[in-house]
Amino acid sequence: MNNKNFQTFFDCGFSKVRASTFNTNNNDEAFYADSKFFTDRSNFELKIQKIITFLEKDSNEFINNISLMLDSPKTLSIGISLFKKLDGSKLKQRNIQFLVQEAKQQILKHYINHSIAHIIINNYKIDGVDYSYLPDKIKCDFISLDILFICLPIDMVLYFQNIFSKSNISVNQVICSTYAKSINYKNNLNLSGHVSFIDVGFNRTSVISYFNDKILSLDVLPVGGNHITKDISQILEIDLEKSEQEKRNFGQSHKFSNYNNASSETLQKIIFARTEEILELCVQSMESNSHVLSEFKIVLMGEGSKILDNHYKDKISFSKEIYFLDETLEDICQSGIKFTTGLNKQEVVVVPKIPIKQGFFEKLFHFFN
Repeated sequence: MNNKNFQTFFDCGFSKVRASTFNTNNNDEAFYADSKFFTDRSNFELKIQKIITFLEKDSNEFINNISLMLDSPKTLSIGISLFKKLDGSKLKQRNIQFLVQEAKQQILKHYINHSIAHIIINNYKIDGVDYSYLPDKIKCDFISLDILFICLPIDMVLYFQNIFSKSNISVNQVICSTYAKSINYKNNLNLSGHVSFIDVGFNRTSVISYFNDKILSLDVLPVGGNHITKDISQILEIDLEKSEQEKRNFGQSHKFSNYNNASSETLQKIIFARTEEILELCVQSMESNSHVLSEFKIVLMGEGSKILDNHYKDKISFSKEIYFLDETLEDICQSGIKFTTGLNKQEVVVVPKIPIKQGFFEKLFHFFN
């Protein structure tokens, strides 16, 4: 594939794979593909290979590299604050680079089972004054940075890198899917002020909160849509496959197959009870991060939230107004391409390692102004 013109994104969830190839010189030329919903991951590689073949055929181009979008119950967000004395000298980019590198080394040392996906400078404090972005041509005595690292499990990253390497495809960039999607939707919906996105996946729920462009927190809870499926299975005494189908039918057509004399109202109660629990856990997460819930707009998204829609707003016992966002394949994949064009101006971009005569080196950082 001509890397100057095309970018390919794979969003690999626990129960679904989505992918797209974009012609960056022509916004109207994009190709999309996804798998059906699945719970059996034994043929996961085959599902990915089918999508690769489909995209290559549709675009008439070979895929050599991709950007990989992932989420995990083990995703970590880690905040670090560092400072440096400058004694009245002019603040230079290398001063920032030094602090970011020092913070990065601490993460690599203490979180050996995780891979850094994103480095975000949330705040610059210069001589006691807070700045959202690095000011130009300023002298100071003291600077400190508040840096947020978003990290994904390294074994998961290596697992997918290995799958794609079997098709001679390299992974250029690993992106936290919830993070990229939330930035895209926040901009698309023109949301400002305090906003929280609750992303319900198969086996995890991610909660990411913003104040304008600043990330306040990212938390991942080990509960998701599959827990609703298990509840249905246990209470209605049916197997997991039938339970999953009933749950999805409820979300798509509100239909229900009668099992053991259970009613559709029973199914609704099961689904709503677990959903309300997930939402309350999200609220506890927000409050534990010192957020004032009344200030926040809340957006519910993710594959696990599709059993609900805005029709059920008044039927769910939850104290806060929620907007249900019905994501499409295009929405998710476009979040990837928009992310790489720099929607978050506080993101620190690490230029990928490139080969030189003696091994590899890693360029330092580029800061969006």
